[in-house]
Amino acid sequence: MTLPALHNTGVLYRRILSQFPQDISLAFAYGSGVFKQHGTSQGQMEKNMLDFVFAVDDPVTWHTMNLLQNRKHYSILKLLGPTMISSIQNEHGASVYYNTLVPVDGRIIKYGVISTESLIDDLTHWKTMYVAGRLHKPVKMLVQGENGKLRAALVANLKSAVTASFLMLPESFTEEDLFLQIAGLSYAGDFRMVIGEDKSKVANIVQDNIQHFRILYSNILRDCPQVVYKPQQGKLEVDKSPEGQFTQLMALPRTLQQRITKLVDPPGKNRDVEEILLQVAQDPDCGAVVQQGLWKTVSYSSKKMMKMWKGWRRKPSVSQMS
Repeated sequence: MTLPALHNTGVLYRRILSQFPQDISLAFAYGSGVFKQHGTSQGQMEKNMLDFVFAVDDPVTWHTMNLLQNRKHYSILKLLGPTMISSIQNEHGASVYYNTLVPVDGRIIKYGVISTESLIDDLTHWKTMYVAGRLHKPVKMLVQGENGKLRAALVANLKSAVTASFLMLPESFTEEDLFLQIAGLSYAGDFRMVIGEDKSKVANIVQDNIQHFRILYSNILRDCPQVVYKPQQGKLEVDKSPEGQFTQLMALPRTLQQRITKLVDPPGKNRDVEEILLQVAQDPDCGAVVQQGLWKTVSYSSKKMMKMWKGWRRKPSVSQMS
């Protein structure tokens, strides 16, 4: 299954992409500069920064080429060379290196670079959910190569978002309820939703983009044996029995399962994951436990990225980790 592209790639995006090294396994644009959000006019949208993520097979080679083409995009870190930049990318924050406030073709852009391997790991296991969370929401897919593992991981990430959301929703709910829950997964525990950002951000993302969410998730919902999906009515019913919830818990990404088990299992008891998840499945507060596990995952990566951002913000540069 190929992750659907929501629109034909416009000239603006092709022009921007043409200014970067072309050895990219996946590229997408996201955020309020790409998709209209509720309460934002077209004029405001066109002034917003355009956000990109580029996945590359060989970060050292890619940064080497990009330093030759776009040296001004980088902070003072460019003096350390591509190997050190790639090391910082892979070993700190959420395995993403960002250049931001970059003027390109009359727009201001921010772009993050992540290795294909790290992206597959995040999509599959939700180690940080930093890029995986962005891909829970509609994005403008610009480049998608033939890497079978990456394609499978993209679909697995969407299925995981649906499964986690099912566990936190009641037995019956609407499409909009589901999409709000999915869009909110990557904000659980995000410090930005406590300090400074619009608290209605998730609703604003979903409200004007219901059709885009349907494009992403309708096939998964139709094929899922855990739910009765009524697209004409926009309603769903999910299996909330202990057996159903256990099946859903066992399908969650590995990192989230581990965080849930740490929340539930007393220190020193060391029960296996399956035994603990069976206990959680029978708990009336199962959804709240999953929510706490997500909070731990997102808050951890959010704090790491904030720490990196503060460190580079003090430098006389337009580039930082973000």
